[in-house]
Amino acid sequence: MNVRPEIWVGIDVGKAAHHACAVDETGKTVFSQKIGNDQAAIEALIARAGRAAQRVRWAIDLNSPLALLLITVLLAADQAVTYVPGRVVNTMSHGFRGEAKTDAKDAKVIAETARMRRDLGQVAMPGELVVGLTQLTGYRTDLMSDWVAGINRLRGLLGSIFPALEAAFDYSNRTPLILVAGMCTPAEIRAVGIDGVATYLSDSGAWKPAIGKTAVAAVDAAQRQGLALPGEADTAMLVKRIAAKLLDLDREIKDTDKLITARFRAHPWARIVESLPGMGPGLGAEFLVGTGGDLANFASAGRLASYAGLVPVPRDSGRVSGNLHRPKRYNRRLRRVFYMAALSSLRHENGPSRRFYDRKRGERQIHVQALLALARRLVDVLWALLRDGREFSIDRPALGVVMA
Repeated sequence: MNVRPEIWVGIDVGKAAHHACAVDETGKTVFSQKIGNDQAAIEALIARAGRAAQRVRWAIDLNSPLALLLITVLLAADQAVTYVPGRVVNTMSHGFRGEAKTDAKDAKVIAETARMRRDLGQVAMPGELVVGLTQLTGYRTDLMSDWVAGINRLRGLLGSIFPALEAAFDYSNRTPLILVAGMCTPAEIRAVGIDGVATYLSDSGAWKPAIGKTAVAAVDAAQRQGLALPGEADTAMLVKRIAAKLLDLDREIKDTDKLITARFRAHPWARIVESLPGMGPGLGAEFLVGTGGDLANFASAGRLASYAGLVPVPRDSGRVSGNLHRPKRYNRRLRRVFYMAALSSLRHENGPSRRFYDRKRGERQIHVQALLALARRLVDVLWALLRDGREFSIDRPALGVVMA
């Protein structure tokens, strides 16, 4: 067997198994095989690649927790691993013959992309804290998806039997959910009256300042509907079940938020990140997850802003120039972090963020454009804070210039 000087091994990451394809410097396939997602199989693949070439470069298309075992084994073996984003793989696959999409073809595309391109980022060993925050924030995202779906389902069902009650309250609050978890038909509410509704809410732990207003509004809605609509009994049963589940889900979300806050504040950057206007523990945790808790891959604030999709790219052609658009390849999660931080920072009426935003609106930028400009400026500020290891203060001359 001829030992090649260098090969590139592309791995199409899967849940139960991966597919690995190795190519040499000419693009010829050295080997292509399916491997299980377990330590022994990955170590055997590393050994095979080591026998085939003097130098092995690895490339993967996924760097999420699903690929954590693969990444850990590769880095523990002192292997250099490159990350090839899925969008890049999809684009590069059009340069290969045929329309078929298989794991083997994807693995080869990943290997060939790593062989031809030199602008791809390297995968580093994720920190324990960042991996934990990745799992917690992902779990919270799933909980919020369930929450939104549950609220929409509840409103749809309640509106079919008691439209006035459905329109009377914001069911993202606990007190209205407690109400409909116990009584949600006009007859039930009329039967107990204002005092009965108020007593039920008080005994069920509703927010005390809202109990009286909620009871009055509920009884008023019940007085305006004297008919029982078809399917009321079964629909009311479903509404009560969904409301009870949403109350439990609300507690789970709040408990998860407390966990995220505690984990985030254990990170050395926590105080600095939270000092930035608009940044709280939730967005701070998302920032750590988006950057991996390490700015080594970003040579400047501009690189970080580009990674977050806050730097427009030109799309000029012929006589058309200065045609700037949002990039297609960027980290959606990180863009959301800075956008939401910019939005939250506007609550401070006389703060530097509000003054910057007002100035951009004065330059005839629409709301979204001004927010994105502010988000881009927050990247510069946060970069300066983390570089200096100091918390935000508008009195600092350097930051005063940045926010101007």
